[in-house]
Amino acid sequence: MAGSESQKFTLQEVLDSFKLCLSPHKDVYLEHYVSGWRGLVKFLNSLGSIFGFISKDAVSKIQILVNFMKGESGSEYVTVQSMVKYELNNQLVDVDKKGIYPESGCRTLLRLHRALRWLELFLDRLRTSGENDKTSVMCREAYNESLANHHPFMIRKAAGMAFLAIPGRAAFFDVMNVGPPERVVAVLGEALPLISEVYQITEELYTKHNLHDLP
Repeated sequence: MAGSESQKFTLQEVLDSFKLCLSPHKDVYLEHYVSGWRGLVKFLNSLGSIFGFISKDAVSKIQILVNFMKGESGSEYVTVQSMVKYELNNQLVDVDKKGIYPESGCRTLLRLHRALRWLELFLDRLRTSGENDKTSVMCREAYNESLANHHPFMIRKAAGMAFLAIPGRAAFFDVMNVGPPERVVAVLGEALPLISEVYQITEELYTKHNLHDLP
């Protein structure tokens, strides 16, 4: 039973992780970023196989980052900023798109960064929507504004079909496990600005170093 409980999603754990994500100097701690993403993966998985195409990729990317954090150069992977600096200084990033570099932390994080934007947009729509608003429309709109720009046609098509089958707003609120709908809205209202700030700091860092188009 303990194992199944540990897999149960609660929105509070995502909030707690993203609260810890930023240092006083606004550096993004990778450990807490990864922890927040583990919670988001539980959220996706709690809705069934609908979001499998995103959650499976996220799980693999999380593991790559954990391997870097625990590796011999782990001290360079404490924050997103230190990781970017280390990998660029040591020419570990395929900035010239030659396809000859091994998997880098920068490339791996970029995939999670893009997906985080989709979840941020979707969760914000859930927070501000009415009971009769269609979650499928919210999800598709959020996807089209974010991840769709980086997915090939077949994945976009499959995603569009998957979104048609997603449950209603009440089901999403139920799996967040923080209480009645007004409590879910309140916790989302607290969590989303934190997620947004982490996203924006990462976005600006990647823009500064021209890392948005890593292959």
